[in-house]
Amino acid sequence: MRISMSFYFCLKQLKYVFLVFKEISMALDTGDKAPDFSLIADNGKPFKLSSKLKGNALLVFYPGDGLPVCKQQLSDYRDSYSDFNELGVEVIAISGDDAGTIKSFKKEHNLPFTLLSDADGEVSKQYDSFGWFGVKRSVYLVDKDLEVKYKHIESVSIYSRSVEELTEMIKRKV
Repeated sequence: MRISMSFYFCLKQLKYVFLVFKEISMALDTGDKAPDFSLIADNGKPFKLSSKLKGNALLVFYPGDGLPVCKQQLSDYRDSYSDFNELGVEVIAISGDDAGTIKSFKKEHNLPFTLLSDADGEVSKQYDSFGWFGVKRSVYLVDKDLEVKYKHIESVSIYSRSVEELTEMIKRKV
C-alpha cells in the first residue's frame, strides 16, 4: 500500500509540473499575435481592439483605480500624452475595476486616453497580466496587425515603466 500511495503522490506532482509548464509555454511573447478582445470602455460602450486600432497601441494593464502607483503612472502618461501621439502610439489602459469606477477615475484625473474594464480578469489572463491579487502591472506595444512588438510585466507592482523608458523603446520598435 505504501508503494501505491507514493506512486499516486508522484503522479499528482507530475500533473502539477505539467500544468505549470503548460502555463509557461503558452505565455504571450514578442512577435506573437496579441489576442483580440472586447471590453467595456470608460464611456460605457464596448471597445473591440481590432476594430478601434488604427496604428500602434500601448496596452497598459494596471492593478486598480485609486491606488497611488496607478494614479502616478497614468498621470505621467497623461502629462506626456502628446509624446505618445507624436510617435503614433495610442495609449489604452486596462484595469480590473468596473466600468463606473474607471469612468470616475478618468474624469477625476483628466485622462485623455481610453480606459477599459476587465472586471473578470479574462483579458488580463490572456496577456499574462493576472496574478494572485488581480491585474498585474504590465505594458504591451502592439501594431495595427496585433503583433506584439514589446512586453514588460512588472515583477513588483509598485514599479512602472517611465514615459522616458517607453518612448525610447517605441522609437526602437516602431
